[in-house]
Amino acid sequence: MKKVLFKYPLITSFIIAFLLSNVCIAQENDVSNYRMGFNLTTVKQPDNSRLLEVSFIATNKKDRKDKIPISNAEIKFFNILNEEEVLLGAVNTSNEGIAQLTLPENQNYLIDDDGTINLTALFEGSNAIDEETAEISIKDLHIELNLTEIDSVKTVSVSAFTINKLGEKIPAEEIEISFYIQAMLSKMKIEEGTINDGSYEFTFPSDIPGDINGNLLVYAMVVDHDEYWNVTQNKNIKWGIFHSHSIKEKNSLWSAIAPLWMYSVLTIMLVGVWANYVYTIINLVKIKKEGDELKLKI
Repeated sequence: MKKVLFKYPLITSFIIAFLLSNVCIAQENDVSNYRMGFNLTTVKQPDNSRLLEVSFIATNKKDRKDKIPISNAEIKFFNILNEEEVLLGAVNTSNEGIAQLTLPENQNYLIDDDGTINLTALFEGSNAIDEETAEISIKDLHIELNLTEIDSVKTVSVSAFTINKLGEKIPAEEIEISFYIQAMLSKMKIEEGTINDGSYEFTFPSDIPGDINGNLLVYAMVVDHDEYWNVTQNKNIKWGIFHSHSIKEKNSLWSAIAPLWMYSVLTIMLVGVWANYVYTIINLVKIKKEGDELKLKI
């Protein structure tokens, strides 16, 4: 066997290189070379439902650009209070490593004395990947968005509050809020400020373009707050302006009126043709006249 290997050194080198490359690839794709990212976030949506989202992404410890989504992993979502635990639902991650669960507006949560909701996402683990868990604590913030005209002034106002166990509204304090309108490709910020005593108000700009009917979609958003996380509310209103651009039509080949240069060329050609006809007729008359004169002389 040894003689055969040395007899074909090129083939032997290729086999060794192939085996080494497979070993390197296997080592690179080893789970131990990756750091698991397991993140839980939540958004309270405009219809007052709540979206829970887990991002399950493995990142190479040496090359952070090398990221692998963990797909088809079952994620369980829980609402926990002390020793009590409620399973909210279970969802498998997508090909992008994302698992989303939407809870309805009337979802009954386990809430502690200060109005905090404790949420947990759990991946129970597999043969290759260890168990992963993520926890967040939130308070349920309610935002009411109002778009009104006060003395012909377009006014945007919000009311923000939480509700305690007795059903009482507690005005929100010191919350950063931003306002956007939906543009063609993304949202455009038009205002930002701080909610105090549960409210915020501003005058809507008068130069915001809308669609052909003047419709605008206005957003009020609290983003990445320590207690309330992400809360969004929106409303449609006909406050936009529409610019109709009147385009002056120019003469073209397919228009009802031809370009001026075509009239000029056609006129020159027709004049030239008729001038040639007249010239020919005049010369024919002259020839005939000269012929008659020659006959008389003869």
